[in-house]
Amino acid sequence: MSDLTGELIDGRYQLIRQMATGGMASIYEALDTRLDRKVAVKIMHPHLAQDEQFVERFIREAKAAAALSHPNIVAVQDQGWNQNGTPAIFLVMEMIEGHTLREYLNEQGSLSVKDGIKFLLPVLSALSAAHKIGIVHRDLKPENILISKEGRIKIADFGLAKGPLLGGTMTAESSVILGSVSYLSPEQVQRGIADSRSDIYSIAITAFEIFTGKKPFEGAEPIQIAYMHVNNRVPKISSLVSGIPEQLDDLIYRATSSNPDERPRDATVFHEELSRINQALSPKENQLSLELDIPIEPMRPKPTRKSLRAKVRELTESIPTPAPRETTEEVRKRKKASKRVRRNRKIALLMAVVVGIVGWYVLIGPGSRVVVPSTVGASQSEVSAALEPLGLTSLIIEKQFSEDIAEGRVIQSLPEAGGRVDAGGTVKLIVSKGPERFTLPLVVGLTPEAATNLIAKMPLDLKPLSEEFSTTVPKGYVIDSNPPSGEKVKRGSVVVIRVSKGIEQVALTSYIGKSSDQALNELQDAGFAVTSTYAFSETRLAGEVISQKPAGGATADKGSAVALVISKGTQYAYIPNLFSIEEAKAVQALKDLELKVVVKKIGKKAVKKVTNISPKVGSKVKRGSTVTITVG
Repeated sequence: MSDLTGELIDGRYQLIRQMATGGMASIYEALDTRLDRKVAVKIMHPHLAQDEQFVERFIREAKAAAALSHPNIVAVQDQGWNQNGTPAIFLVMEMIEGHTLREYLNEQGSLSVKDGIKFLLPVLSALSAAHKIGIVHRDLKPENILISKEGRIKIADFGLAKGPLLGGTMTAESSVILGSVSYLSPEQVQRGIADSRSDIYSIAITAFEIFTGKKPFEGAEPIQIAYMHVNNRVPKISSLVSGIPEQLDDLIYRATSSNPDERPRDATVFHEELSRINQALSPKENQLSLELDIPIEPMRPKPTRKSLRAKVRELTESIPTPAPRETTEEVRKRKKASKRVRRNRKIALLMAVVVGIVGWYVLIGPGSRVVVPSTVGASQSEVSAALEPLGLTSLIIEKQFSEDIAEGRVIQSLPEAGGRVDAGGTVKLIVSKGPERFTLPLVVGLTPEAATNLIAKMPLDLKPLSEEFSTTVPKGYVIDSNPPSGEKVKRGSVVVIRVSKGIEQVALTSYIGKSSDQALNELQDAGFAVTSTYAFSETRLAGEVISQKPAGGATADKGSAVALVISKGTQYAYIPNLFSIEEAKAVQALKDLELKVVVKKIGKKAVKKVTNISPKVGSKVKRGSTVTITVG
């Protein structure tokens, strides 16, 4: 595709420079002349724009991507056709100034566990939002993960690389054109089929590269890398790098399994598991949402000249003023005050007499009884240690439950602290039995009547029965209680008995003729265990459901198995025109159509080209058939 820099697209978007180009489109930095802001414009290559089915899906997926609203997804702002000037189908996205994760890894190499998780969590959060509405990315790789200058992580190209459902004009392997083969899942390479679990594989391979600094498989040709992804197991990160937590190592290992059923079901599940690992690794760290920017603390205001003057005035006023010298009149008044002093001395003498009488009463007279010290909260040994030096003994007269005083410690004494007893007397004690608790009995599997009668014997507040679906307890029997059996509860606590309504029945929708992505996502969301097999079909496009069991319209137990047969597309291929094509390219083209190739060589030319094809060009043959080409 020629460089369109300088063109005005749709009479609105002025292309400033070409930023990147790929197998499907080129991306330009542009100026939105209407709103006077920078945007990124993605323009489809002209040869793809000739395919009506491809264009139709491009527009449909652009609308789906525009429906996504998430802080970690590059926002889609506009889509259309350029009718004034060079014909082009374009997509307008927000402009992210910064760099890609690929550039970051090229500079930094592998990242620490802590930093790597900080990159992955916002990516998975964005991917989760897409998976929840049935959008699958299909082209996740470090080049499509952007880091803005502000540190915000964004995912680009959501929902645009929809390879398996592009129509009969492309082969099952054509999705490889739209993505990097190093990150494609085995099912994408083999059958061109992708669902949410394929995205999980791609992001897990990206995580492998984040933590190790390299891809799991390397090869000179893309076909070699694809072969290794299909036939080899991605190694554990710990086999290449030390210090990787076991839980993180196991999670990435499961997510890179060649069997989609062994991976996390979607990005929501992957995000939850990674968040738990992050919490366990940094329990004291606040687990902030990485989808949001962290606000900067406002600066403190500088002191003004006015406030400084007020501070000086305040300090000045706080300095004590020296006392003035006494006048003659003040000296005369001070001498008169001496009469008051003599009167105060008489009062003091009277008070001394009173104190003496009180002392006799307390020490020798009737007031000589022993004062009881405080014993509340004390243990028996502590009470004895306090009373014995005073010649007193203790006696437990009662035990009571207490929420505040621990078992075996004093709640109250008689007399209370400060009271008096005769010398050698006894202090009576009320001691705590600890908090009053009742242990809930085991009610699982009982009839509601038996469970109700069992709990009704206790001073608890038994609420009406609660009915819920259960896959383990038969209908009409108790699932459990809330609080659960064996738990100790207070008097008057509320107890609810949950009774089984049996296994929930769910109505099955017919997905025949619909996308396998839609079928997998909706059936799994409804709680079914879905298994998929693949077969050729002359009536269904690749990726569409051929049949399902149980059939649509029936009802089935929630959690039961549903089997889908998914189309691999037609089992026939048409012999392409390969005349004058070099031998290697001709052989590869036929293998891409799943045909066997026999090569007959004639002549002595160093570079041999096709001179004959059998069966002839345009012939309809079954995949797996043998095609003979003559090169010379």
